[in-house]
Amino acid sequence: MTLRVLFLAGAAFLPLAASPALAAENPADAAPAEQATSVGTGQSDNDTIVVTARRRAETAQDVPLAISVVGGDHIDATGAFNVGRLQQLTPTLQFTSSNPRNTAVNIRGLGAPLGLTNDGIEQGVGIYVDDVFFARVASSTFDFLDVKQIEVLRGPQGTLYGKNTTAGAINITSRQPTFEPEGRFEISAGNLGFTQAKAAVSGPISDTLAVRLAGSLTRRDGTIYNVTSGKWVNSQDNLGLRGQLLWKPANGFEITLAGDYSHQDPTCCTQVYVRTGATQRPLNRQYAALAAAQNYAVPSTNPFDRVTDVDTPLRAKNDIGGASVRAKIDTGIGTVTSVTAWRFWSWDPSNDRDFLGLPITAKSNNPSHQDQYSQELRLSGETGKLGYTLGAFGFYQKIRTNGIQQQGAAASKWLINPTNALSNDPTVLDGLTARNTINFKNTSAAIFGKFIYKLTNAFSLQPGFRLNYDKKEGSYNSVVTDGAGNLVVFKTDAAGKSLNSKVEAAQLAVLAPQSFLANFSDWNFSGDVTAALDVTRDIHLYATYAKSFKTGGINLNGVPADAVTGVPLLELATIKPESVNHFEVGIKTQFLNRKATFNLTAFRTEVKNYQTQVSNFAVGNIRGYLANADKARSQGVEFDASFRPSDRFNIYGNGAYTDAKFVSFSNAPCPPELSGGKAQPLDANGVPTAPADLPGTPGGISPAQCDISGSRLPGVSKWAFSYGAEGNVPVKLFGKDGQIYLGVDGSYRSDWSSNASPSAYTNVDGYALTNFRLGFRAEGRLDIYGWVRNAFDTQYFDQLAVASGNTGLIVGNLGDPRTFGGTVKLTF
Repeated sequence: MTLRVLFLAGAAFLPLAASPALAAENPADAAPAEQATSVGTGQSDNDTIVVTARRRAETAQDVPLAISVVGGDHIDATGAFNVGRLQQLTPTLQFTSSNPRNTAVNIRGLGAPLGLTNDGIEQGVGIYVDDVFFARVASSTFDFLDVKQIEVLRGPQGTLYGKNTTAGAINITSRQPTFEPEGRFEISAGNLGFTQAKAAVSGPISDTLAVRLAGSLTRRDGTIYNVTSGKWVNSQDNLGLRGQLLWKPANGFEITLAGDYSHQDPTCCTQVYVRTGATQRPLNRQYAALAAAQNYAVPSTNPFDRVTDVDTPLRAKNDIGGASVRAKIDTGIGTVTSVTAWRFWSWDPSNDRDFLGLPITAKSNNPSHQDQYSQELRLSGETGKLGYTLGAFGFYQKIRTNGIQQQGAAASKWLINPTNALSNDPTVLDGLTARNTINFKNTSAAIFGKFIYKLTNAFSLQPGFRLNYDKKEGSYNSVVTDGAGNLVVFKTDAAGKSLNSKVEAAQLAVLAPQSFLANFSDWNFSGDVTAALDVTRDIHLYATYAKSFKTGGINLNGVPADAVTGVPLLELATIKPESVNHFEVGIKTQFLNRKATFNLTAFRTEVKNYQTQVSNFAVGNIRGYLANADKARSQGVEFDASFRPSDRFNIYGNGAYTDAKFVSFSNAPCPPELSGGKAQPLDANGVPTAPADLPGTPGGISPAQCDISGSRLPGVSKWAFSYGAEGNVPVKLFGKDGQIYLGVDGSYRSDWSSNASPSAYTNVDGYALTNFRLGFRAEGRLDIYGWVRNAFDTQYFDQLAVASGNTGLIVGNLGDPRTFGGTVKLTF
C-alpha cells in the first residue's frame, strides 16, 4: 500500500460517485436536527441526539464506548469557544498550553507529553473536524466556528478513525449547508475589552446546490500588564472563516467542498514569576544571588498581581487553514465515503525565554510551517446480522522550522559561573546566536475495520483491526556564531582533548552547534473487541479490550551530546513506539421515562515504552527531549449523569477519578531540587559510589538519574468534575413568547503535577470555576443573555514550568480572572 494508491483511489471515487445508478437513500446517515443537550450525556428534551463517533448515525446511549457529547448551543452559552475551554465541560480532557505551538491535549492523562512540543512525535488524542484529521495540536487552537456538536471519545480509536489514536479523539461536527434558508448571528461584549462576533448563513443556490458561509472575530485585551512595554499582554485576536458548498444531485449521493482559514495575532505569550525553590547548584548560581548581582527585582513576587517586565517583544502569529472534498454515496453494500484534504499551519512567534526583565535571552523564536495531505476511504453498511466499517487512510506531512536563539547583554553575568572572571565580561555571550534548521517528513498509511455481529437482538460482538505503516525522516542542524559573527565550534586534538579557548568553552556551555539525521519506520498490527448487551431498551452494558500502539518518533529539538566533542548521542534521536493494552467496562442507563441518564465507565490502560518529555534544565538549545519510560498506567472510573424532568429544568454532572502514574521509570531525569549539583561518582558499571545529598542542598551531589516509579503522570488530576443546571419560566417580552432562564456551569479539578518528574515546586493546586448566565430566549429565534465566567474570581494556574538554567525560578501561566458581559443571538 502506498500513499499514491490511496490518493488515486480517492480521486477515482469521485466520478464513480457521480453515477445516479448507484445512489440509494440512507436515512440513518442523514444529519440529525440540532437539539439542546445536557452536557456530557447528550440527553435532550426529545432524546434524538445523534452521534457519528463510529462512522454511522447512532444515539449517544446506543454507542458502546465512553463518549461525552456537547452541543453547539451549550458551547456558545458557556463561552467554551476553543479546545482549551472545552476541558471545563468534559472532566477527563486535559489541556495545557504555554503558547499555541507548545500545546498538549490529553484524555485520562494520556496522549502527548506535557512540555515543549516536539514535531517528531504523534499526538495520542486525535482531533477531527468534519472527518479531517488535524495532525498538530497547535493547529487546533482555533476558535470553534459554526459548530453543531463535539464528541469526546475516550480510549483507543484506531479501528474506526483514519489516524491511529491511543488515548481518544475529539470529533467536531460543523453545521452543514441546507436547502432551506437559515442564518445565525451573534455578538458579545464584555470587560477586558472583549468583543466577539459570529455569523453564519446557509441556503440553496439551486435545487441540487447549497452553500454555507460562516465567520467569527474574537478580541480581548491582555490579562497581564508589562511594565517594560506599558502594554497588556496575553491578549486574544482571532479571525475565523469557513465556506462549504454541498452538491446533492440525487438521494444517497452528495459531495461537500469545504475551505477554512483562521488567523491569530495576539500580543502573547508569557509566563509570570511564581516562586523560587532551592536547587543543588552553588548558592551564587541560584536565582537570589544572580538577581542581586545585577540589582534586579521582579515587579511583583505575587503572580496574581498580573504584572511582568519581560523585555523581548511578544508575538504569537498563527495561520491555520485548508480545504477538503468529502463525497458520500449510498450503494447496495453500504455508504462509501471519501475524504480528501490538505491543511497548512504557519507559526511565527517571538518569546522572552528567560521570563525576566533582564536581557539574558534576547531572542527565542522557532517559526514553523506545516503542510499535510490526507486521503481516507470508508465503506459502512450492514447485511443481516453483520454491520461493518472498512477503511483505508493515507497521510503525508512536511514541516520546516527555522529557529533562532540569541543571548543578550546580561547573559554572561547570569549564565557563567561567578567564580569565572568571564562572567564580568558581557561581550562573551552578548550576541551569541544559534540558528536552527529543522526538517521533518511524516508518511503514514493504514487499513482498518470494525465489525458488529449480532448473535441475538440484544447481544453483539464487535471486533476491529488496524494494519499501520509509519515512516518519519528528520534533520536537525544548529549553527552557532558569536557576537562578531564568527563560528563557534568544538575543537579537539587527535586524543579527543578540547582545544577550545576559555571564551569558546563558556560559549559552548550555553549554545552548542549540533547536526544529525534521524529516521524511523515501522509496521504495526493492532485491534480491539467489544461485547455489547442491551439488557433492556434503556440499559446497555459493554466491555472492551484493545491492543493499540503509538508509533515511534524522532527528537527534533536537539539531543544531548558529548561535552568535549559535541558529538550528538544518536541513540537518543529516536523514540520507541508505545505498546498499549486497554481494558474498559461500562453501563449506560436511562430511567424515569428517559428523563434521567446515568452512565458509568471503569477503565485501565497500560502503556509500555511510554513516551515522556525529559528536561535537562540546560540553558542552551536542548530545552527538552523525549525518552521512553518502561511503563505507565492510567486507571479509573468516570460517570456522566443528567436529569431533565421537563423542558423547564435540566441538571447535569460528570466526574472522573483517574489514577495515572509511572509504573516503572528508574532512569528518569531528576526534578530541579535534585539537579545542578556535583556529579554523582559512578563505578565502571554505572553504580553510584557515593550517596546523593538531600534535595535543595546548595553545591551538593546530584544523582545521575532518579527513580520516579510510582509517581503520578504530569497534567492529570486525580479528581475532576463538571456540573451545571438551567431553569426557565415562560414569559412574553418584546412582543414575543419565550422564556427567562438562569443557568450555572462549574468545574473542579484537584491538584496535579506540572513537571515530568514530580517536583515540590511545580505542583498545581486544585481549583473550582463557576459560570452564570441569565437571559431571555424566544422560540429559538432570539436569545439575549448576560454572563459571568469565573464568577468568584478564582486565582489559579493553567501550568507551571521550571525556567531554563535550573536557577530555581518557577514561572506560570495564569488562568483567566473573572470576566463578564452580554450576548445577543439571532437565528432564522
